[in-house]
Amino acid sequence: MQQFKAIVHRREPAEGGFWSTCLEVPGANGQGETREECLDNLAAALRLLLDAERAEVFRLDPQAEAMELLLP
Repeated sequence: MQQFKAIVHRREPAEGGFWSTCLEVPGANGQGETREECLDNLAAALRLLLDAERAEVFRLDPQAEAMELLLP
């Protein structure tokens, strides 16, 4: 399980709903009518982007190693 910081914004009152971004994964964003829907869509975008990046890294270098890195 990975943990990310989601930044949730309210849309303009005339539009309604929410939009979100993720500081750790540039380009990942979500939107929805509710906060929950917005965060679910952001989570789906994160999974797609990270899976695609992981596949590309190992396609380019099949000998690469994935290692855990924890920041204090």
